[in-house]
Amino acid sequence: MTEKPNRSTGKATLVNALGLHARSAAKIAAAAKAARAGVRLKRGESEADATSVIDILTLACPAGETLEFIIEDPEDYDILKNLLDLVNNGFGETQ
Repeated sequence: MTEKPNRSTGKATLVNALGLHARSAAKIAAAAKAARAGVRLKRGESEADATSVIDILTLACPAGETLEFIIEDPEDYDILKNLLDLVNNGFGETQ
């Protein structure tokens, strides 16, 4: 994949005990859908459309996994920050 000059990325580690499951994937997709341009989610070399719950679930991310979010439009930086906060705060789940 060719890097684009306006692309921004951020990484966060899954801190919730259940890792990335349907409820947390739905929260990511809902937040990503607010973006003006594309939002991608990476786990290692695997990549998914962050607006699709099914795509996100195919990454099969356990607790402790590091995720990377990629935004295509610099004006979506607030979306990137919200996604990172969501993961860093364990999706609001109690431990």
